[in-house]
Amino acid sequence: MFCMVACHATQAQPGRRQFRRQMAYATDTIGVHDPVMAYERGTYYLLATGNGLQWATSTDRKTWVVQPTPFIENIPQWTVDSVPGFRSHVWAPDVIQWHNRWWLAYSCSTFGKNTSAIGLMSADRMNGQWKDEGCLVASKENRNNWNAIDPAFIIDENDQPWLTWGSFWDGIQLARLDTTMHMVGKPVTIARRHGQFDPNAPENPTSRFAGRNAIEAPFILRHGDYFYLFVSWDYCCRGAQSNYRVAVGRSKSVEGPYVDRKGKAMTDGGGELFLEGDKKEFEAAGHSAAYDLPTGESLFICHGYSTKRNGASILVQRPIKWTSDGWPELK
Repeated sequence: MFCMVACHATQAQPGRRQFRRQMAYATDTIGVHDPVMAYERGTYYLLATGNGLQWATSTDRKTWVVQPTPFIENIPQWTVDSVPGFRSHVWAPDVIQWHNRWWLAYSCSTFGKNTSAIGLMSADRMNGQWKDEGCLVASKENRNNWNAIDPAFIIDENDQPWLTWGSFWDGIQLARLDTTMHMVGKPVTIARRHGQFDPNAPENPTSRFAGRNAIEAPFILRHGDYFYLFVSWDYCCRGAQSNYRVAVGRSKSVEGPYVDRKGKAMTDGGGELFLEGDKKEFEAAGHSAAYDLPTGESLFICHGYSTKRNGASILVQRPIKWTSDGWPELK
């Protein structure tokens, strides 16, 4: 397998953190950060940032049963060895079924730094035994001008898997994967918040390392003749002070170029504003995913910083409608 950084042992060794077992509980207002969803055998699975990844299940996407143990109960030792400061708080997963196997990518990092790694696991079913598949891709400070967090899988029209990822630095990255879901070749930048070297880009209030390129959390949905790239602009993780929002662009090729309605490339700061906080229900919203459901409907999810709950981050689910010229909008 190929990795951009020498990741240590790839065996499924337990990490150093022992998790305390709790009781499952049901809720119709679930607190999450960076949610993604999967569906198998009548059950929806919701995965999100948390110790070993938070997860919940539902049969109707209305009432969620929050599970008592982390999704990854034994964090592989190589993650702790490879990312200084990382222990058990796993970020921003994605999960996809491909060739009758489930594949899980997850982020190991520390806030505002780009020495990071994206781990890979696989299983034959969502509630099965997950196998550590080692390091999918990694970045290192002073070597890579991108950050290996916020992964999302996409399968193109030729059944070829790809991975997009990225946060700040030089923006959103894309690379082709092989049949083991590991990266081949070099990544390319497919979206930035601002054009390169834009002197008008505002200062970053959260990290002096990450720079001004406030874009992250990519997710690509293949729908009809296009690939739609959803990204989050600006700043999360500040409660009611967050100004996170979602933008989208599209391309007829998974490799881009992705453009907005005016034809501006997302590599030059383009993007169609898709969702932002209304200051009534949500102060801000972002880190999204989008799906074409078996019912024929299209679904958009993200987390929103709730105005009524003093900026607490909760799950947002909204149906997508498609315009006559093929652009997504929220119902």
